[in-house]
Amino acid sequence: MTTASIGQLLDSTVPMARTLKLEYLETTPERAVLRLPDQPEYHNHVGGPHAGAMFTLAESASGCIVLGAFGEQLSRAVPLAVSAEISYKKLAMGAVTATAVLGRPAADIVAELDRGERPEFPVTVEITRADGAVTGVMTVVWTLRPNS
Repeated sequence: MTTASIGQLLDSTVPMARTLKLEYLETTPERAVLRLPDQPEYHNHVGGPHAGAMFTLAESASGCIVLGAFGEQLSRAVPLAVSAEISYKKLAMGAVTATAVLGRPAADIVAELDRGERPEFPVTVEITRADGAVTGVMTVVWTLRPNS
């Protein structure tokens, strides 16, 4: 899948991502990079992006890398987020970017699916502001639930 098609798929299946007008900068099996534009309607009390908007940005980036890495498996398994944890490190102002990477080799995860298992795997996401400072870190644990 291309960056455009993954972004279109996410926007069509996850209305919240579309609502936030997320920008899909890169989506490959190795990495996904999404940007939340600076939008006053999604600001918090100090004028930066609201924590909920940053959570959605990071979770969406994690979903994009899952689609990029496991798009060929969608006919036999459904990707589902199992859990998510986020830490806000520094004040975020302006547009923020989320970069997601898989925490385990995709081949290992597909091998578990091939054995009839329901693999779980972490995706780590860093949220940065324009000056490169890391404003947040999220870990989302995903699973590929085999179709019955």
